[in-house]
Amino acid sequence: MNPTVTTSTATDPALGDLDLRALFEPRSIALIGATDKSPWSLNTFQNIRGSNFGGSLYLVNRSTDVVHGERTYRSLADLPEVVDLVFVMVPTTAVLPTLQDAVTCGVRAAVILTSGFGETGPEGKALEDEIVRFSRSSGLTVLGPNGNGFINASAGITPYGLPIGRPLITGSVGFVLQSGALASSVLQFAQSRNIGTSFLTAMGNESMMSVTDVMNYLVDDDATSVIALFLESVRDPDEFRRVARRALEAGKPVVALKIGRSALGARAALAHTGALVGDNAVIDAAFEQMGVVRVRSLEDLILTAGLMAGLGGGLPGPRLGVVTPSGGASEIIADRAEDEGLVLPTFGADTTRELQAIVPAFATVQNPLDVTGYVVIDRTLMRRSLEVVARDPEVDFAVLLSELPRVPGNDPELTLTAYGDSARSVRGTAVPTVVLSTVLTDVTEYGREVAQRTNFPHVVGGIEHGISAIANAVRWEEVRRRALGADAAPEPRPSVFDGEPSGMWTEYEAGRFLASHGVPVVPTERVSTVAEAVAAAEALGYPVVVKASADGLGHKSDIGGVKLNLRTPEEVSDAARSVFDALSGRTTTPVALLVQPHRSQDGLEMLVGVVRDPVWGLTLAVGLGGVWVEILDDAAIRVLPVGRREIVRAIESLRGTALLRGARGRAPVDVEALALVVERIAAVAHGLGDRLQALEINPLSVTGGECEALDALITWTLPNPGTENTL
Repeated sequence: MNPTVTTSTATDPALGDLDLRALFEPRSIALIGATDKSPWSLNTFQNIRGSNFGGSLYLVNRSTDVVHGERTYRSLADLPEVVDLVFVMVPTTAVLPTLQDAVTCGVRAAVILTSGFGETGPEGKALEDEIVRFSRSSGLTVLGPNGNGFINASAGITPYGLPIGRPLITGSVGFVLQSGALASSVLQFAQSRNIGTSFLTAMGNESMMSVTDVMNYLVDDDATSVIALFLESVRDPDEFRRVARRALEAGKPVVALKIGRSALGARAALAHTGALVGDNAVIDAAFEQMGVVRVRSLEDLILTAGLMAGLGGGLPGPRLGVVTPSGGASEIIADRAEDEGLVLPTFGADTTRELQAIVPAFATVQNPLDVTGYVVIDRTLMRRSLEVVARDPEVDFAVLLSELPRVPGNDPELTLTAYGDSARSVRGTAVPTVVLSTVLTDVTEYGREVAQRTNFPHVVGGIEHGISAIANAVRWEEVRRRALGADAAPEPRPSVFDGEPSGMWTEYEAGRFLASHGVPVVPTERVSTVAEAVAAAEALGYPVVVKASADGLGHKSDIGGVKLNLRTPEEVSDAARSVFDALSGRTTTPVALLVQPHRSQDGLEMLVGVVRDPVWGLTLAVGLGGVWVEILDDAAIRVLPVGRREIVRAIESLRGTALLRGARGRAPVDVEALALVVERIAAVAHGLGDRLQALEINPLSVTGGECEALDALITWTLPNPGTENTL
């Protein structure tokens, strides 16, 4: 059997009710295929026995009377009771008959350790599908196949196929991992940093049960306060969004390491929006909107989850007051805080005056505060300074640089007294206090003992990763407040078409469609001759713009298909002929010209685009448009649907936001008015549903509170047989 996990790519139909309590909280377990020849069997047996499992444990082996020093049974039917859970370790072809026997005997849940299924190819996939069909029809809840099992640490239930370090430190972090190979490393690192685990599972092939099913269970689990995820993929984005919302409402942070940050290609034929909306940017946007904290490493996953479990949630704001015994550490903390967007406010006059009365005369009172090496002489210096810093009205939370002892000192009782006094100070500060160690080292057995005996708070490991964890706790609290108070997105408006839309709609068709849905679009006349172009210019009023128009013609300026600021009939005539010449031989479809009023350069050009992400669906991008889109490569991303308040926040997050405020003599943009138009565009796109592949307005001209789309493209997905024209 091979523990390496490869998530099945099988389409997963809607699941019925899964009996997760029978699976994760069994009162009796049978190891089927138990044998002294398998380390997996021995590990699982020792793990269950070593956790003082209070229920019954049976070993089933057809040919051997004694395994792992205990009696075996020939079959499930021979057991003295009906077990809640079977842990299946039989050969691949024997798995289905084993499950059938289990159901016949009244078993309700199974863990399948055995590999050789969907991860191996079509034949294995067919076997896996058979197992899923049978399990669904019979009401059997299955974890796996090709999984390591699970550790319900809070309940002392550990049917898990890899060794578990002892003692198993219990706590309130629940780990759900799409990798069996990483599970033991995650557990080992968490234990080394004294981070207690409530639950851990590797999902295997997710044949019947998905990450979101286990997340749902942990949201309802009283022993779990933080959910930590390692994700290779999100199989059902809608369900993930629903469960993440449940966790947010329950006050349980979800921290996720989602791999696959590299861009895998453009989303559509629309070059600008497709380039701006990469895979990684969409994942970031989706997680932020759902209140999921995304991290970049396993260390950050575990340390962030451990910190937030210790805090019971997030941190109230970005302003921190720091107390350290080291000037060098103070400087490192200051640098890392700036990296993470945290703020080190200047201490107020009262705080400064109080601190000057505490620290040595040669110390400098500033934030971060270095109380100096005088702490060796005055052991009260750190905690007294901390109490003052935490009272400063400009501080949202405090950070105390401190370590748990690694080995007993000359006077163990004095150590306990000092740590007990410090623990009481930390827990009694006016604002939350985070204890941070200087470097990331293991917490020793003695350090754990001191922490336990003195009720010393959780110590976040190392300045580098610890400041990241602190910033994540701040961001989660901010995102939670915003997400729970977010305004609802407007209801999408259905669109009716004369025929099935297809291909690419260029500026004229796209503009007419958007205008009919309330999006402000520049007046446009389509003409087919030079004379008609002149007549249209006379009707619209000079100056005008002449543009090329042909099916599939995306970016007109690249071929000389745009002529600006035309002020006379002669200029229009010359421009029209030039554009017709530019189009000659480039397309076999009919060509035409568009004539529009020329808009001044006083307005700011924005890009508003919607593209279809293969996982998260329609995704909005807002950024500086026109020439700025290539120069700044700056866009705010949101997954639809989205409300106006979030759109305002997206616009204000742009790096080029100074231009919106009126830089270089421009009139400032009315962001609320701009957000209203963007919201309307997003609602139109959302209403098109699966039919839309991409929509781009570039530029959307914005002058003060006036917005007008000057160019647009729409790309449609391939139509599905039998779809209706009413969307």
